[in-house]
Amino acid sequence: MNSSASASHTSEPDTGTTPSSWPARVKAKVLAYIALTKPRVIELLLVSTIPVMLQADRGHVSIGLILITVIGGWMGAASANSLNMVADADIDQKMKRTQRRPLARHAVPVRNVLIFGLVLAAASFVTLYYGTANAAGERSFLPSILVMITIGFYVFVYTLILKRRTWQNVIWGGAAGCMPALIGWAAVTHTLSWQPFVLFLVVFFWTPPHTWALAWRYRDDYAAAGVPMLPVVATPEQVTRQMLIYTWLTVLTSLFLIPVTSWVYLTVAVGSGAWFIWYVTRLYIETRRGVEVRPLKIFLVSNEYLALLFCGLAVDAVFDLPTLVSYF
Repeated sequence: MNSSASASHTSEPDTGTTPSSWPARVKAKVLAYIALTKPRVIELLLVSTIPVMLQADRGHVSIGLILITVIGGWMGAASANSLNMVADADIDQKMKRTQRRPLARHAVPVRNVLIFGLVLAAASFVTLYYGTANAAGERSFLPSILVMITIGFYVFVYTLILKRRTWQNVIWGGAAGCMPALIGWAAVTHTLSWQPFVLFLVVFFWTPPHTWALAWRYRDDYAAAGVPMLPVVATPEQVTRQMLIYTWLTVLTSLFLIPVTSWVYLTVAVGSGAWFIWYVTRLYIETRRGVEVRPLKIFLVSNEYLALLFCGLAVDAVFDLPTLVSYF
């Protein structure tokens, strides 16, 4: 027992202060497991799930259903992120941006992380199945199945197949991050329709410029790890051209929801979309001119754009103003 405890202690990361007391060691472990879930990434879950649920039942706000769906979705995303760290532990050690992740610094055993991820996946499945019953008590497997597809796609298709083999990794792999739109809609209606697929595509087209802006900032890290992100394998002009194309696709796709929303969403979608396009266009023009640019700014702007768009949709749905199609 003592030797095991000693071995466990030596695997603790060197953080500058050794957690000598039992509470300190427990705290370090808890923080490590929280880090496995990538809490900041899960912010996207909230942004893209709640507004979709409100739009699925315009004029009604079911706090209980929203809460249970977000919890179930969070566990699914946390599972995918934890299992992703198992697969990426080797390259995380090579990248300065990720060297402090729990598995990269040997803060927790791989076996424990695998169990942690699988338990979270099972808990997500059960929570979404039992927690999204409708008023008549009817349940649907659809939300649970969708979250399992998300986990499987993120881990096996994106992480294990695409990420290290092609610069298009985030284009197709980004589909996993779009699934909350489908899960949120299915939690409310137990079905799917064209509206959540529009929002799925909005996030799908938004993901490449958002991710490439960050990858540009850390392209040396990705190059050292052997990950062929677009900024690693293409010129800055080629990268910004692709970013501009996907930005236009994002904004144009968001406009497809205008007929089933009111002037609120129309105003936000057009205004925030023009703002987003302007920033990426300026980056493209400055890059072509050879001006020193700050691509990380686009990463921040893209976050703000998506938040504005989905918040506009949420406000529109809550107040249930007359939809534009109702005037015709």
